[in-house]
Amino acid sequence: MPGYDQLIAEHLRLTILRCLDDQPDYALNESLLLDLVERFGFAPSQDRLATQLAWLAEQGLIGLGGPAQCRVATLTRRGQDVAKGRAHAPGVKRPRPGETAWA
Repeated sequence: MPGYDQLIAEHLRLTILRCLDDQPDYALNESLLLDLVERFGFAPSQDRLATQLAWLAEQGLIGLGGPAQCRVATLTRRGQDVAKGRAHAPGVKRPRPGETAWA
């Protein structure tokens, strides 16, 4: 069974993917993402958010671009599938059945 920190990371990763999926261009900069995830009960530091974004990029769920001071995360097709529960990625919370959008 995953520990508390792992559970938080899995939920945060799903929240990031869902925030990106809600955007018309499927992209947000780190600063906006930090503000958005706080609305869903998370309070990550900029370093923790950057670590999660790097992890999601390594998994092929997002792309990262732009200058280091303000990187932009862009959702990939696989990332969208994971956000909507159509695919599973270990390390990302899987939405419950029927939970394909924000509750």
